[in-house]
Formats: sequence, structure tokens, C-alpha cells
Amino acid sequence: MNTRKLTHKDNVFAEIGKALRVVTTAAHARRPNPAEETHDAAMSATEGAQSARLMRINHAGEVSAQALYRGQALVARSEALRSELLQAAEEENDHLAWCETRLSELNSQPSIFSPLWYGGSFAIGALAGLAGDKISLGFLAETEQQVTDHLADHLERLPAGDQRSRKILARMRDDEERHNKYAIEQGAAELPKGVKSAMTLTSKIMTGVAGRI
Repeated sequence: MNTRKLTHKDNVFAEIGKALRVVTTAAHARRPNPAEETHDAAMSATEGAQSARLMRINHAGEVSAQALYRGQALVARSEALRSELLQAAEEENDHLAWCETRLSELNSQPSIFSPLWYGGSFAIGALAGLAGDKISLGFLAETEQQVTDHLADHLERLPAGDQRSRKILARMRDDEERHNKYAIEQGAAELPKGVKSAMTLTSKIMTGVAGRI
């Protein structure tokens, strides 16, 4: 039996379907939640609100990261890079599910702007991919470096009693560090300072908005 090879148009429609699922339905992780066996200490209402704000920001970041990598994968020239980007996106989907679960436990919800975060990041990823695989790897390396720094900051800012969020963020940080290392080992191009600064500014805008609504 012959199997029809997917065309670029097929892949585009598949990505549209994926985007709709990400922003309208609950994410499902392939890996166990790292906080499964962890219990929180008592937290005040103020501490709970702080944890919820941080986890909402992290959820928005995972929406964006998944979209960025899928956008890059759609136009990647190398099949090996495309496969790695899709694998990274699947791991970001695990992170997304873990963050959603934690937000529910904290009686909160994701940012209402998730569709905006996804659409904008997908477009940026596709543009980076069109610039070539080395540039795409450079975006992967820089994104993961910024996310790793961001997670380290959040681990410091979490309330002492919030051990479940801490376990989740620590596992996410480990995954992001691995993605960064892969990109560098594969010859990631060094991005211009202006591009890095623009990425940092975009991240600050997103986290500032997502932390509130």
C-alpha cells in the first residue's frame, strides 16, 4: 500500500490544527509531572498569588516556545534539524501541561492572550527558519539561554513553601539547558546584539502582560 507523502500545504494545515489545539484545549504531557510526589508547605494567600503569577508567566513562555520551534521546523532545510525542533516542541508541550496543572492547583488560569503569544512566536520562528538552519539554531540557542536565565530567576522568587512549582521549574530548566547545548554543538550562528536585544524586549513585554492577565 502506497503512503502519500505530505506536501508543504499539508504541513501548513497540520500546524493550523496544532495551534488551535494548543490555545483552546488542555495540554497532555507524555512524561510524568515532576511534582507528582512533592507536597507543598503552608502558603499565605499572598504567596499563593505570587506563585500563580509566576506560573502564568511560565505557561505563556511555553506557549511561545512551542510555537517558535514549530514555526522553525516548518521551514527547516535539514530533516535532522526539523526532527530536533519538533522533539523540543513536544518537550515544551510537556512543560505546558505541567504549568496548566499547577495553575489549576493554585486556583488560577493561563493568560487570556495565549493565541497572541502562539501566533506571534510561530511567525518569528518561521522567519528565523527562512534565514537558514544556522540562524535557526542561533535562535534556538539564544531563546533557551534566555529561558534558562528566566527560570533561574523564578526559582529564586518562588515562595519557600511552593515546592511543587519548584520541582516543575527545575525540570523545565534542565530541558532548556539541553536544547541550548544541542544548538551550540550543531553550529548555531551568533545572533547580532540587536536581535538579542529585540528578543529580550519582546520577552519582557510578554511576561509583563501575562503576569497580570
